[in-house]
Amino acid sequence: MAGGLPNKANASAVRSPRRRAREFALQGLYQWQLSGNDEAAIEAHLGDVEGFDKADREFFVKLLRGVLVQRSVLQEQLQVYLDRPFDELSPIEASVLLAGAFELGNYPQTPYRVIINESIELAKAYGGTDGHKYVNGVLDKLAARLRPAEVEAKRAARAKAR
Repeated sequence: MAGGLPNKANASAVRSPRRRAREFALQGLYQWQLSGNDEAAIEAHLGDVEGFDKADREFFVKLLRGVLVQRSVLQEQLQVYLDRPFDELSPIEASVLLAGAFELGNYPQTPYRVIINESIELAKAYGGTDGHKYVNGVLDKLAARLRPAEVEAKRAARAKAR
């Protein structure tokens, strides 16, 4: 990936415009954490990266800007479920968690499992060896707090299916 992120993702994998938007938002958040660039500079840079034209630009912008605006609140929400201070997370895990927390809180039309699964895939593709497991555990707990009715309905449906 451009912007300094290592690319372990399968380049031939077919990705939806929304998945691509999440990947570019992850790149932008990574850049922001490492360089301190503002959203305008990040958006301008990523807009020129190959493949950006296949991303859902509107979703990318809302995700990137939303995380940057709400980052303090998102960090506070996440910190409850972390085993260390937020600042000690890897930049990838921190960015994936921020984006996932933002989506959980601001995109109720997207099922929580979709958001968590997308976050897991990003962590698998770009994060450390077991980072995806950490992301899964943290976002699963946050989803139970932010979307209790949806999470309980899903658990009840799984229990009934057994």
